[in-house]
Amino acid sequence: MAEQDRRSFLLNTLASLGLAATVGWDPLKAFAQAGAPAGPRIIDVHHHFGPPQWVNEVRGRPLLLAPNTTWTPAKSIENMDKGGVASAVVSITNPGLWFGDRAVTNSLARACNEFGAKVVQDHPTRFGLFAAMPLPDADATLKEIDYAYSALKADGVGLFTNYGDTWLGNPAYRPVMEELNRRRAVVFVHPTAADCCKGLNYAPDVSPGTMEYGTDTTRAIMGLTFSGDAAKFPDIRFIWSHAGGTMPFLAGRIARADRTLKDREQRLPNGFIAEVKKFYYDVAGAANEGAIASLMKLVTSQQVLFGTDFPTGDSTDIVQSLSQLGFSESDLRAINRENAVRLLPRFQA
Repeated sequence: MAEQDRRSFLLNTLASLGLAATVGWDPLKAFAQAGAPAGPRIIDVHHHFGPPQWVNEVRGRPLLLAPNTTWTPAKSIENMDKGGVASAVVSITNPGLWFGDRAVTNSLARACNEFGAKVVQDHPTRFGLFAAMPLPDADATLKEIDYAYSALKADGVGLFTNYGDTWLGNPAYRPVMEELNRRRAVVFVHPTAADCCKGLNYAPDVSPGTMEYGTDTTRAIMGLTFSGDAAKFPDIRFIWSHAGGTMPFLAGRIARADRTLKDREQRLPNGFIAEVKKFYYDVAGAANEGAIASLMKLVTSQQVLFGTDFPTGDSTDIVQSLSQLGFSESDLRAINRENAVRLLPRFQA
């Protein structure tokens, strides 16, 4: 039935019941809300929140963007609804939680996770939680992993690419990787600028997020793979932000370097490319032709996930951008929802 015919039919039917005169009432919208088949239901795996304790701690620090200090669940839900996003998994963004004091970081991680768990409890179908971790304190992180899963029922764990002057793949973090592997954890990795590179003056008025975040994602991926952790702990399901940063474009060059490893059979027995093909990658900040072209030469659509980077990113913009990149309908279904459901089956309903 044509759209105008459906509208006329509903109006005529409801008029006979005395219901169509309500000012501003849209019968088609009401019909949809009453149980008409729903459209695509997107899952956003790259979506940030701002717990009050975290906002108080990070206000005024470098790398902090203003929208992350005024976040509310209502703002998230409003933006999600505009873009057709059913559920979003929240995580902490820059400047992270590590500022040189382990006690502060440990306390801050716990406060963020308890706040996040309450958000999920209040909106169980709309939100999930990637629990914040107090690295570089590995012992505290092991305790927080247990608390996040056992007490808070977190959906996964959120890590950063680096912690000051150490990156993922550092031997000090190996007990954490062992535990995450044992739990078959979904691990969302967000980039941040390393201490070495925050203040580089290579161009005027350029923030670290413009280039350093993509570069640091590549550093962390190399750290995990070249250390042997990726091969040793294959049950961790890693999600890398921003389509893997610069790594997909550099993958061939990096792969040539793995041939020089003296103990390659232990650390990269199948080579660099085989390991990065196992990872997942979100499209936040990367739903453009260049980034996606490089990524899709490396993996299939089954390894790609929808992400917005809200509140600095917008769900409608990402949906529109993805629709213009030549993906098939089946690819878009996988990216928008199906791949995330495989990782986070509680969002299946």
